[in-house]
Amino acid sequence: MRIRDHRADDEPEINLVPLIDVILVLIIFFVVTATFDARSVLKLELPRATGEPSGDASQALVVLVNAEGRYFVGDREVLRDDLESLKTTIAEVAGDNRDRTVMLRADARTPYQAVVTVYDALGQLGFRKIMSATAPPAPSAAKPAAGATPSGAAR
Repeated sequence: MRIRDHRADDEPEINLVPLIDVILVLIIFFVVTATFDARSVLKLELPRATGEPSGDASQALVVLVNAEGRYFVGDREVLRDDLESLKTTIAEVAGDNRDRTVMLRADARTPYQAVVTVYDALGQLGFRKIMSATAPPAPSAAKPAAGATPSGAAR
């Protein structure tokens, strides 16, 4: 009886499972840590501002957001700071007139999310004429007053 040598028949194999596992982990790592440039995805045309006031602010519905992020619609305070309460209060104060101009007055220290919430509520209710109140720019301290001489200049 002849004894076969099994080692001669066995071909060496490379186990690819660990290699595939490592490559999969690397792919997941790179996908999770990748940053995408959102500016290339979003095509925005930013509005242009003018120095002149626009619209009739006297007839506008005023939505005020104070520095703490509390909302006031007309003369009514919104008791809760969620989107649904804000929408309900705006709808009650404005009635059915969605063509009415809305003046958004937000404190400069207001959290930006509070302003975005107002825009969301107004957009969901169908308001399209929204003005943002701004303060005029402060006079520049770099400009010398009329008739004044710059410091260090000969008189």
